[in-house]
Amino acid sequence: MRRTAPGALAGAALLLTLTTGCGGGASADDSGTVTVTVGYQSRTINTVTAGTLLRSLGYFEDELRKRGARDGVTYKVKWQDYATGAPITAQMTAGKIDIGSMGDFPLLINAARGVQLKRPTRLVSVTGYNLAGGLNTVVTAPGSQLRSLTDLRGKKVSTSVGSAADGTLVRALQQAGLDPEKDIRKLNQQPAVGASALQAGSADALSQFVAWPGLLAFQGRAEALYDGAELNLPTFHGVTVSEDFAEKRSAVVEDFLRAQGRATAYLHEHPVAASESVAKATGLPAEVVHLYNGAQGIATFDTTLKPALIVALKKDVPVLASAKLVGDVDVDAFVDDRYIKRVYGSGYAKALAAGPPARRGGEVWLKGKDATTAFATSAELLRYAAAHRDQVRAAYVPDAKTGTLWFADRAVWVEDGSALRPYVTGSAARADVAAHPGARTVSYADALKRAGTAS
Repeated sequence: MRRTAPGALAGAALLLTLTTGCGGGASADDSGTVTVTVGYQSRTINTVTAGTLLRSLGYFEDELRKRGARDGVTYKVKWQDYATGAPITAQMTAGKIDIGSMGDFPLLINAARGVQLKRPTRLVSVTGYNLAGGLNTVVTAPGSQLRSLTDLRGKKVSTSVGSAADGTLVRALQQAGLDPEKDIRKLNQQPAVGASALQAGSADALSQFVAWPGLLAFQGRAEALYDGAELNLPTFHGVTVSEDFAEKRSAVVEDFLRAQGRATAYLHEHPVAASESVAKATGLPAEVVHLYNGAQGIATFDTTLKPALIVALKKDVPVLASAKLVGDVDVDAFVDDRYIKRVYGSGYAKALAAGPPARRGGEVWLKGKDATTAFATSAELLRYAAAHRDQVRAAYVPDAKTGTLWFADRAVWVEDGSALRPYVTGSAARADVAAHPGARTVSYADALKRAGTAS
């Protein structure tokens, strides 16, 4: 199945405008080899176009081979994998990583630490984004008695402090009338540790970024308590480079962005193959990767530095400052679009203006198939899934209010007359029921049965 939404058009446009890099050449060391060190987060799967997928496709190495043939220099890429953005920043400010990818909140910490330690960095492109914030989710253990954010008062909540998921937690609690510093017991844990804590009962809830919430839900180890898209604030991941590296080797930075653009186009053109590739490299189930990175996935992949994302980044600064994780951050000085503009050429303005694909009714991935089937409405999807019940590998539906994609069998369904509406969280479904007399929540099995009967 091919994505023909604006993101795909942008990717195609990029391929048409890719040219050999301009800017300063990379200088070789005494051995004649230039080593470029890239820090990435393999399991933070909306960074894959600058990390996991890009590495597996070999596009950056390919670009550097072509540059080496022109420059007479041998280029080598050293990939370093991390669980979060914090260690990437530590390595960048120590002069050991040249290019890194991380989420919006870690990017700000990256900018602040770079200035503080006199090793400034620059944001040069975006990987995956969600304009509503749906990449971050708060989850609880299956069968938990916690029904809303207000129920977290006095509870232990695991998150990675300073991450985008922590930012979502802080904002969501404040919106619910809770003090994130006083009303909960925050556990600062790596995602895997937090997932284990949730399962063991030593954490009551977990606020994490892609792909952890989807993974735990898919495995039946968690239920969504809060959909980050309820904040309606953009969240994204991006690529940051050492300013010193960028100034000395600007052409190599452009080669990286050119390779990232090729990986983005590949993901748009081959979403299922990309999901399978990332799954193989990370050990994540392909069904989970596809929830975020698929044709209708939660993340939209686009390398351009969109104004809405930069505005959102500026709004993130006070949240991090209040937690004393950064002081003031000059976002405008941190964002540097020179390199991505040169890579795109005349097509940049059009790509910058392109938005995410229009919300559809979800998609079904049948066993043994290398493409998914898309639907205009959730009702059509249910009828199809009911007719192919034993063949469904995964079915995905958008939340009826936020549009966040979720597994159909993990969604909370509301039956309202002949209508069936899916939600990521039980609280959203209960709000729907309260607003529509006669409506009620039903299981996925019942939703399939009703859809099958209706057909």
